[in-house]
Amino acid sequence: MDEMRKRTWAEVSLGAIEHNYRAMRARLAPGTRYMGIVKANAYGHGAVRVSRLLADVGCDYLAVACIDEAVQLRQAGIGLPILILGYTPPELAPQLAENDVTQAVGSLDMARALNDALAGTGRTLKVHFKLETGMGRTGFRVYGGADGSDAAQAMALPRLAPEGVFTHFCVSDGAPGERDFTWEQLKRFKAGFETIEERSGRRFEIHHCTNSGAMLSFPETYMDMVRPGVALYGLYPGEDRGDIELIPAMTLKSRVACVERHEPGDTISYGRTFTVERPSAIAVLPIGYADGLHRILSNRLTVDFDGRRARQVGRICMDMCMADVTDLGVKAGDTAEIFGRRIGAGEVAALCGTIHYELLCAVSPRVPRIYVD
Repeated sequence: MDEMRKRTWAEVSLGAIEHNYRAMRARLAPGTRYMGIVKANAYGHGAVRVSRLLADVGCDYLAVACIDEAVQLRQAGIGLPILILGYTPPELAPQLAENDVTQAVGSLDMARALNDALAGTGRTLKVHFKLETGMGRTGFRVYGGADGSDAAQAMALPRLAPEGVFTHFCVSDGAPGERDFTWEQLKRFKAGFETIEERSGRRFEIHHCTNSGAMLSFPETYMDMVRPGVALYGLYPGEDRGDIELIPAMTLKSRVACVERHEPGDTISYGRTFTVERPSAIAVLPIGYADGLHRILSNRLTVDFDGRRARQVGRICMDMCMADVTDLGVKAGDTAEIFGRRIGAGEVAALCGTIHYELLCAVSPRVPRIYVD
């Protein structure tokens, strides 16, 4: 037995990730770049391993959320350009420049602080300007009376090198009735960067706005670069499939520790939330909420044993949970799929009242990733 498969593990199919990458890349015009989103440990799949794969298959750019994620990739020998989409304290600008990492900038104050932090270092920092078009988070506002003057001033700062400009769609994966707002965001984005370029007398090299939803539903958004996130890992962000076949890359599995016999009236786990109604075989799985299996799934989840489903019973504990395997012939050492190929991550996420993104990211660091294909 593989030592890493003794308890609970996540199998990650590199072949599936490559398939998803190539399926989306095939939609792009020659010269359009592809940015691989590897933040949050590549949505739980392992940032270093996924980044190496992306570098091997011809990906143009990577994106992370914070400086620690960027430095991890650099220390692992990843040489692709890296964009930090989130916040970095301005005083760390010299470290960003030293590691050849690009920083997202969404305000004149932030741009000035980064520029000031680089004084005396002899370095410049590559940046991408974030434009606020309706997400309601960060970015230079480019609608509702904003004239782009702040961004134009930031373009002139001597120690910043504005390479790209981007925005983020908030409902590109939504219902058909939301399509108009995505079109409105796209209109605001185009008008915004055109105004900034005109005011500053400089043109951005890379214009990008395509997330997973837009990748599938709005090919008009592709521009100079696309940056689909969850789609790279084989999951659709909404109902639209966009004629692109994606393959889920992660399968979360656990090995049965033991199978216990229980009689009617016995109760299972903390709080006695499940009472046995017939002579039953209850399998104990060594996976719990410390592994990323949300406690709210208690008495709602089903797990799969080679095509046969078993109901999870009793409260999910920190390190284990139980499943009713009566009549299934399950024994100690058998493998249960929690989600992946047979049970979709979206199905399990719906039971939690959340989205599959959260389910993937929740898989704990103590769960080993086993790379296949």
